[in-house]
Amino acid sequence: MQMMSLEKEAEMETKTAEQRSLDYRNAMARLGAAVNIVTTNGAAGRAGFAATAVCSVSDNPPTLLVCLNRNASAYKVVKTNGVICVNTLAAHHEVLSTLFGGKTPADERFAAGSWGVLETGAPVLEDALVSFDCRIREAHDGGTHDILICDVVGMKINAGDEALMYFNRRYRVL
Repeated sequence: MQMMSLEKEAEMETKTAEQRSLDYRNAMARLGAAVNIVTTNGAAGRAGFAATAVCSVSDNPPTLLVCLNRNASAYKVVKTNGVICVNTLAAHHEVLSTLFGGKTPADERFAAGSWGVLETGAPVLEDALVSFDCRIREAHDGGTHDILICDVVGMKINAGDEALMYFNRRYRVL
């Protein structure tokens, strides 16, 4: 059994960083997640991106973790504004998710939905399953991403029981 482990370690060492990264992305595609649109608005302007790397940290105080790719078009705007809204998508939001996940200009992204605001001024998707209005408390280096620790200052919960999920590189409904 130990011999197998040593063989696996040797195999991993001979793989390039690019191969290991591809293997990791392929493995992560098997981890299903809710689809969210993360938005911001403030002095740096309005921006948004699609994200599945969102999770609860604590309920007291209410805190979320959001991972933001440093190469994302929204990166500098989010970091400068210091506020976000995490909008969890319903089953009928697949087209909106695709817009926010691609290279579509910000004005076109926001034109495709109906938006309001809560306390921070970050755009709240009116028909999201739930929206978490947040202030970014801190950011940590996470390699290609920043890990944002966000204080939830407001929420909007809507009716609906079918969430848009992402699994194995495809949208699913749960």
